Amino acid sequence: MTQNFLPEEDFEKLKKREESLWIAKTRFDNDYMEQILAPDFFEFGRSGKTYQRSDTLSHEYREINATLPLKNFKIHPVSDDTVLITYISEVQDETLEIGNRSSLWIKTPTGWQLRFHQGTIVKN
Repeated sequence: MTQNFLPEEDFEKLKKREESLWIAKTRFDNDYMEQILAPDFFEFGRSGKTYQRSDTLSHEYREINATLPLKNFKIHPVSDDTVLITYISEVQDETLEIGNRSSLWIKTPTGWQLRFHQGTIVKN
């Protein structure tokens, strides 16, 4: 499903990149993540803690039991080269954790990069 303001090719690239953050093979591949994360990337984690790019790149490998495709995936235009992606995450650990997610992506000469991410836990 594409959205009017965004070419289908960009929609698919962004969806694939966002979902790659929920797949251990790509999420913990530092060469891949170096390309994906903007130099000034930061995140407000579900814990309320703020993470910088270096924190994200130093996470140890672990399995991620996330539901894909991402639920309620939407892309919202901010400007010609910036989009806000929103969706609902479902991750199964000891319990099912549901979260509202948002990511700010910017289009650079080398492709789309993630500048900001926020996760907010939804109470069940």
